[in-house]
Amino acid sequence: MELGAAHWIYLAGIVVIIVVMIMRKNIVVPAVAATFFTAWAFTGNIVTGLQSIFGASLTAAAELFNIFLIIALVTALLGALKALGADQRMIEPFRMVMRDGHTSYWVIAGVTYVISLFFWPTPAVPLIGAILLPVAIRAGLPPLGAALSIAIAGQGMALSSDYVMQVAPGLSAKAAGVSAGVVADRAMVLSLVVGVIALVLAYVTTRKTITAPSLERLLAWEGGPAVPVGAGVAPVPAASVASASVASTSGGTGSGGTGSGAGNGTGSGVGSGVGGVAGNAGNAALAGRSRAFAILVPLAFAALVAYMLLGKFTDLVPETIGGQAAALVGGVAAVLLLFAAAVTDGKRSLETCADHVVDGLVFAVKAMGVVLPIAGFFFIGSENFAGRIMGLAEGAKAPNLLFDLVNAAQGGIPKNSFVIAFAILAIGMITGLDGSGFAGLPLTGSLSGALGPTTGMDPATLAAVGQMGCVWSGGGVLIAWSSLIAVAGFARVPVLDLARKAFFPVVAGLVAATLLAVIIF
Repeated sequence: MELGAAHWIYLAGIVVIIVVMIMRKNIVVPAVAATFFTAWAFTGNIVTGLQSIFGASLTAAAELFNIFLIIALVTALLGALKALGADQRMIEPFRMVMRDGHTSYWVIAGVTYVISLFFWPTPAVPLIGAILLPVAIRAGLPPLGAALSIAIAGQGMALSSDYVMQVAPGLSAKAAGVSAGVVADRAMVLSLVVGVIALVLAYVTTRKTITAPSLERLLAWEGGPAVPVGAGVAPVPAASVASASVASTSGGTGSGGTGSGAGNGTGSGVGSGVGGVAGNAGNAALAGRSRAFAILVPLAFAALVAYMLLGKFTDLVPETIGGQAAALVGGVAAVLLLFAAAVTDGKRSLETCADHVVDGLVFAVKAMGVVLPIAGFFFIGSENFAGRIMGLAEGAKAPNLLFDLVNAAQGGIPKNSFVIAFAILAIGMITGLDGSGFAGLPLTGSLSGALGPTTGMDPATLAAVGQMGCVWSGGGVLIAWSSLIAVAGFARVPVLDLARKAFFPVVAGLVAATLLAVIIF
């Protein structure tokens, strides 16, 4: 296909955005401008160009709202648990293993990898975010380090191999005309090479920021103990519950014992003593509910994992994958939120539960809203979204700008095994720029099948290399407008900072894995 003005403007937009990211500046303005000029060039209508700015963000919001909603529901659940003091109690069992930030980094990576390998990272991120992230933060691991561990192990290492579900290897193998099992085996090896190198390098760059265990760090990360969640209601950490219990007990006893004079002594002693007993009873009841939810929430998520395992390996329950798994996690979080609000606030639970949900949505939009116009620009490069963004008539051919650019460049690739392998890797990473880890697999698979025999390389190996580029780029590690926003949201760190921090470790791993593929396979 002959490239037009829209193709070149879109390519220029990509280059500008990459340069601006390297300069550590915000890329919203370049993304909006590039969207406008690309749509104007393709349609020849300046009004359509203006409308496409809105359409791009709206389309991105529709595609990413499931991630926003999961962030909101789990954040709301954490707010309700914090009001109970259950968030502090819930993390106590993990202290036996996650005693410091160094151990926490590797424990989070291991747990994330196992869950993501079976169910993809979509349900893994909320589970880790709700259970393990608070433990790691309290243990001294900085939020950015925890986010790196989750992203590299889940969206990167587990998803790039997709060894259990084998959706990605199936797409690559079908396009390359080779066995899916061979592609899966080689992708597993390459994903482990990339993942281990990336995790080690990320740890090396993070370890200097790891501090001693501190409750204050956790409270600061959560927003502090005095953030209102309802009309006049403030969260009560477990430490506050314990100190309040001690204070009320000593107050009641002390006042009763030190009364002077018949009238004043009796009145003061009895009144304060009764108040102390009532305070103790209230604190005991709150502590009991706190302990109950500290046990209930992990058990509920464990049951969720067990249910998914049953669906995966047996016929006892339907298999739950992809979006269904994410919806199940969100539903469980919502039900737990309702129960937590009910036992905490009683008659006021209808109001406070709604407040928790609103707080969660506000947090999700504040943290991730800036991503929408950026994602919209890359969506306009895909034929799956371009027609919707530019408002093309039904049945009109939507442009496939990104893939047209890649196809136009493939003819200039030299016929050398090292060059071909790195070219396939680069093409995979470029096609991942739209934030979709699997969209480029048919292209990298087809190129692998066509170019492999001419260089003496196994097409299955090239397909696995291309799969690494596609998924590590667009699956949620290198690209800020992908599912990386979910990791950043739960860790409460800027998504662009997370993408920048992951860039060098992941690219180093990809280079090493590609060299290994050429030499060994």
